[in-house]
Amino acid sequence: MFETLASSEGWISLVTLIFMEIILGVDNIIFISIIANRLQENERARGRLLGLGMAMIIRLLLLFGIAFIISLTKPWFTLFDIEISGHNLIMLAGGLFLLFHTTREIHTKIEGEDENPELIKGSKFGKVIIQIALINLVFSVDSILTALGMTDDIGVMMLAIVLSMIFMIAFAGRVSDFINRHPTMKMLALSFLLMIAILLIADGLHYHIDKRFIYFSMAFSFFVEFLNMRMRKKRQAPEAPL
Repeated sequence: MFETLASSEGWISLVTLIFMEIILGVDNIIFISIIANRLQENERARGRLLGLGMAMIIRLLLLFGIAFIISLTKPWFTLFDIEISGHNLIMLAGGLFLLFHTTREIHTKIEGEDENPELIKGSKFGKVIIQIALINLVFSVDSILTALGMTDDIGVMMLAIVLSMIFMIAFAGRVSDFINRHPTMKMLALSFLLMIAILLIADGLHYHIDKRFIYFSMAFSFFVEFLNMRMRKKRQAPEAPL
């Protein structure tokens, strides 16, 4: 790692990896923020911290099993002329898992069937953490495979993961509070997760969709909604007396 960082190319690789980890971690933060909202209010911050902490640990552990991660890209069997590998199965399972939970969350919000906060205790916290761990595994495998295409220095990848996770942990609470305070933003966030779920399923079936299109379209939607929020706030502001 130190030899790599001794050159300008090494620092460029590190900064690029950190930026990539943050971008790829946006969907993870949104999922964790939304599902952690099902916890008691005094447990949400702990749930977010534990969720992102698990994401970092899972990715660091996967780095020590790079040979296994690479082996996941080799075909295991063929189904309807489609070669299915371990990576494809993980993407399919993760996409279906995310699709199910996001659709249920949207249904809950639209129908107003929020769970009774008194029931969201103890075992529910464990259930939420397990769900976060499962989706973290999917995102982590995809993230590691992407990082392998940018550098072969394990130390640089580990440093990039740690630094990006520190950044995300620092801002996760603000992102969560902002999403939960604004229902339209929350629905946009859920729509974003639906698109990510479809992206994972398509990737599992060898239909490649450029993630940049999804991230750009959602960034544009969030920007437009932010302008709408500013406009509504301006209209609701009391007029100054003459």
